[in-house]
This record gives sequence, C-alpha cells and structure tokens, in this order.
Amino acid sequence: MNPQQYYSTQSIISDPGEYVHLLDNLPDNIPSLYNILQGLIIHIYWAEPLGIKLSQDRQQEVGLRKVSRQLKRIFELDSAPLATSRLLERKLIGNCRDFSIMLTSILRHKGVSARARCGFGTYFWPDKRFEDYWVCQYWSKDEKRWLMVDAQLDDFQKKTLHINFNTMDMPEGKFLPAGDGG
Repeated sequence: MNPQQYYSTQSIISDPGEYVHLLDNLPDNIPSLYNILQGLIIHIYWAEPLGIKLSQDRQQEVGLRKVSRQLKRIFELDSAPLATSRLLERKLIGNCRDFSIMLTSILRHKGVSARARCGFGTYFWPDKRFEDYWVCQYWSKDEKRWLMVDAQLDDFQKKTLHINFNTMDMPEGKFLPAGDGG
C-alpha cells in the first residue's frame, strides 16, 4: 500500500464514528474547511486572551482525543450544522492536535489522503525556539506533493504572533516533523 492509500483511511483517533454523516455536506476545499474549524474549536491557551474564562469542566474537553468524542461534544454545546460558526463560549476547547486531527478526519472522509503530524513549530518565538506542535498534511493530487496546514491559527493568533506566511501551504522550515530528523 502506498502512503496516499494508507493515509486515506480513518484511524481509531480520526474516525468520526456515528457522527460520520455530519461530514458529508462539508466543502472539499482547504480554505473553507479551515474557516469551519475556526468556527468549531478554540485553543485552550487562547481562550482567556479572547475573553473566555474556562471552567474546570470545559478545560477537560482538551482530553477528548477521538474525533467521534469531539463531534459529540461540539453538538452538545451547539446543535447547528458543522459549517455554522459558534459563539466563542460554545466552541469545543482543544489544542493544536485537535485542529489537526479534525481536519485530517474531514479530508479522509472526503477521500483525500491526510495525516496529522507531530513536531516542532519554528514561528512562535522570536528567538527561534521550537514549540512542540501539530499540523495537518494532505496530498494534493494536482500538485503531486504533500501540503502542510496549520489549522489552528485564526486571524487573532496570526496578528498576535506576526504570522506572515500562508498557513494553508506552509513554507518549508516553518514546521519540523518529528519523524524527519536530520
């Protein structure tokens, strides 16, 4: 099996389970999916800067791990379709891994080879210190290459962190996958 075939099937973590039908009507393009994720999930560390004080119960959402559990919680918070952006206090509390695995799940459901990658972001600290981080990679049939997406960074985070590159096709060196040691 080649990598594109392997990464087109769901894993135990990315499988949406009984919520698979919720992914059917989502768009196929990365910019739209990127925006949808911004409307569903908020990073646990960015909640307070955005004015949300999280209870202990809400903080525990970051441990849901599996997409099926995350989708269940998203609909407990707000039963609107996934493409409908939630109010800040009704978004799932997650982290970079959750944005990446959710995008991976949606893309795989759409028949696109995708994988969540763990590694190190080089764009968070001015002194080039590496931050442990997750992104999503997907196979572009048109470009015949893997493209890297940082699905977590919304406009507020981009402005705060002075991000000046395309987060939907990240340049080489911005993220160092853990398995690509040199």
